[in-house]
Amino acid sequence: MKNIIVATGGRSLEGSIEVHGAKNAALPIIAATILATGECHLEGVPLLQDVVTMSNVIRSIGLGVEANGRELVIVPTPTVNPEVPSELMRKLRASNLVMGPLLGRYHYFRVPYPGGCAIGSRPMNIHLKGLAAMGAEITEKQGFIEAKTKGLRGTDIYLDFPSVGATENLMMAAVLADGVTNLHNAAREPEIIDLQNFLNNIGACISGAGEGTIVIEGVKELDGTSYKIIPDRIEAATFLAAAVGTGGDILIKSCLPQHFLSVLAKFKEMGAKISIYKDGIRVKGPQRLKAVDCKTLPYPGFPTDVQPQLMALMTVAEGTSVLVESIFENRFKHVAELRRLGADIKVEGQIAVVNGVRSLSGSNVEASDLRAGAALVIAGLMAEGETIIEGINHIDRGYEQIEKSFQKLGAQIERKIKN
Repeated sequence: MKNIIVATGGRSLEGSIEVHGAKNAALPIIAATILATGECHLEGVPLLQDVVTMSNVIRSIGLGVEANGRELVIVPTPTVNPEVPSELMRKLRASNLVMGPLLGRYHYFRVPYPGGCAIGSRPMNIHLKGLAAMGAEITEKQGFIEAKTKGLRGTDIYLDFPSVGATENLMMAAVLADGVTNLHNAAREPEIIDLQNFLNNIGACISGAGEGTIVIEGVKELDGTSYKIIPDRIEAATFLAAAVGTGGDILIKSCLPQHFLSVLAKFKEMGAKISIYKDGIRVKGPQRLKAVDCKTLPYPGFPTDVQPQLMALMTVAEGTSVLVESIFENRFKHVAELRRLGADIKVEGQIAVVNGVRSLSGSNVEASDLRAGAALVIAGLMAEGETIIEGINHIDRGYEQIEKSFQKLGAQIERKIKN
């Protein structure tokens, strides 16, 4: 027995919906609470499996974690075990974010290589190179990474690629280091700024997040705080894509439009009408989408996490679209599933050429990863007839009961149990 999502297309999405807290902001901030000597109250935490897994990771280290709806209370303890069990680490790629805070505060960690979505290589070398530059002795053997130090030292670090995870790990490692650390070519995502704000709330001295170079002045100790997680820009973009694809008219509340302007620009290019408010967006989809070209890039470029959803729209756009994936090499696994629905897509390396068809037809498909699953849900809402989506455990990693969100907007969609 397994859960599936059944979507019946043909309905334009209408109404309003609120965006939940950002998964990709919550996970590093939960990891960062390892650094705190006082209680941390995190508000607006999304109810997702990845959040549960990260909570279990820091619980396994020895911290107290209490969940009350969308609030997490994380309580420091006198003793910590800086080793993470393999079964937890392999469930979640972002579990590697405990490395920086463990090394920064406890001067040691031993963790297995992390798991997560199989969307391509996300090497740890950028993380480890930066930690070594701050004075860590690192060994890798038998599937484990071990690091120790007598105390980290501030230094200049240039990231070979603006990796989000490496930026976050090195920020957290540096806050208790001796001296000043300058992170050059750092990732600029809004989630990086949110982590900076949280760390400064507990007593860190960090500036420059979102600007390419982050300056971290080491401090002696960090306290607790109460903090609210930013809205999820990828969830907001997914709702918008579904509305654009179905010719709908929706209002998305409690989001920050400035966090995904590249996505809004691409939807406008496809023919959508978009109105931006202080904390919300209204979008109205056209009768027929226009073909566009797009290349995924580090922030503020078009996000790789919205590439599959954009491709779903391209399948029915008038003309030929070209999509270049420059971040992850295995992020076209949804192509074969979209073809099952009648899409005309050709792939060569990291380039997909999408010839728009008049309409998609419902079929059985399977999600290979989180955002691919979101794309298949959108395609199912656009297609004629019924689409059955399997592998929805991937979708649940990043969306709170996605079918209920779309039901609020009038979609004919439900979760069922398949024998």
